[in-house]
Amino acid sequence: MALFESKNEHALDKNGLIPAHIAIIMDGNGRWAKKRMMPRVYGHKEGMNTLKKIAIHAQDLGVKVLTLYAFSTENWKRPNDEVSFLMNLPIDFFDVFMPELIENKIKVTTIGWIDELPEKTKKIVQNAVERTKDHEGMILNFAFNYGSRQEMTEAIKNVAEKVQRKELSAEDVTEELVSQEMFTGFLNEYQDPDLVIRTSGEIRISNFLLWQIAYSELYFTDEYWPDFSPKSLDQAIATYQHRNRRFGGI
Repeated sequence: MALFESKNEHALDKNGLIPAHIAIIMDGNGRWAKKRMMPRVYGHKEGMNTLKKIAIHAQDLGVKVLTLYAFSTENWKRPNDEVSFLMNLPIDFFDVFMPELIENKIKVTTIGWIDELPEKTKKIVQNAVERTKDHEGMILNFAFNYGSRQEMTEAIKNVAEKVQRKELSAEDVTEELVSQEMFTGFLNEYQDPDLVIRTSGEIRISNFLLWQIAYSELYFTDEYWPDFSPKSLDQAIATYQHRNRRFGGI
């Protein structure tokens, strides 16, 4: 059951409004594994399998962009063996999933400081981006080594430098300009998520897309990420379909 929702589950209307951009905080892998008396890394491996299923289902539903919080700038604080495992996951993921990405014309993109990833991880991620760059299907956007406050700080610096160089005046600085300076600027009309989902029962945003989610609908579920299924995604979207998005108006 989603937190803040009634116990009566909504039914997904596949002909109804499907959020163009869904962003997911994939949380609970370690706790899922611990509950089964398994190492935390086992949960991350199962989480990768969940990611595959959700990506294909999202595309089938007509989602245009699926942004996944894969590794935050704060995740480097985790134990070294867990970080090493997480850095190898993209290698395993793209090695196995690339044929399906190509078959489904899914386009891989990234946000975050990719250059700071280990060389082998960076290479496989960049290869996935390059091999799918001409695809016209859903955009599968990975947030690797990403933190929203850092992103906003960099955007502010970039704008300030342009003003200093007299490329811009202070009056030129608008919300639209700032949005274009964010990592998600390349997504254009899809840069702001319509729906943000967080698994595992935690009710916080954890430094994820803070600028972009100003008017996003938020959906929290108690399910751990490895248990999150296509049916779970349907329920999140069905709940979204019953929201009244007023964007500050009436």
